[in-house]
Amino acid sequence: NGTVPVVEAVITVPVPPALAFAVSQTTAPVRYRWDPFVRRQHFVDGASRPGKGVRTYTRSKHGLTMVSEYVSFAPPTNVGMKMVRGPWFFEMFAGGWRFAPADTPGHTVATWRYNFRCRPGFLRPVLERVGVWLLGRDICCEVLPAATAAPAASPGDAQAPSVHAHFVLRLQNLRPKED
Repeated sequence: NGTVPVVEAVITVPVPPALAFAVSQTTAPVRYRWDPFVRRQHFVDGASRPGKGVRTYTRSKHGLTMVSEYVSFAPPTNVGMKMVRGPWFFEMFAGGWRFAPADTPGHTVATWRYNFRCRPGFLRPVLERVGVWLLGRDICCEVLPAATAAPAASPGDAQAPSVHAHFVLRLQNLRPKED
């Protein structure tokens, strides 16, 4: 079976696409203010800014580390990455972020989409179910709420912006195929 699990989250944020994209590509210390998943992150191999072929090192709040590489970088609409080196249980990990104008002027529909494949094969069904649950929880319950507040809030704002969010976890690739 060549299918892989997909975790996707979609949210509307009250900032224009160019700003949402720019904030999404920040690194320390700005990144740490809006992304509770990341504990440490920096460019590697002498890079100083994101771009296709650039690699980053990331340590997650879970203590896991990954070196990923940008496979696409198209400001202000989308960015894609793939794992180069990471936790032993990931055979493959990739993700993409898309930023599109929302129906409301000055707002953005932001989509985070990740896919992965776990190893070893005999543990794959269990590891991938846990991975979908954990990654989905981290994105939907921690990263997205923080991301919606950080870009729009100025230092003097006492209120968080009003945000309508819709989260989607795709489990279809984990169900057995019907004949």
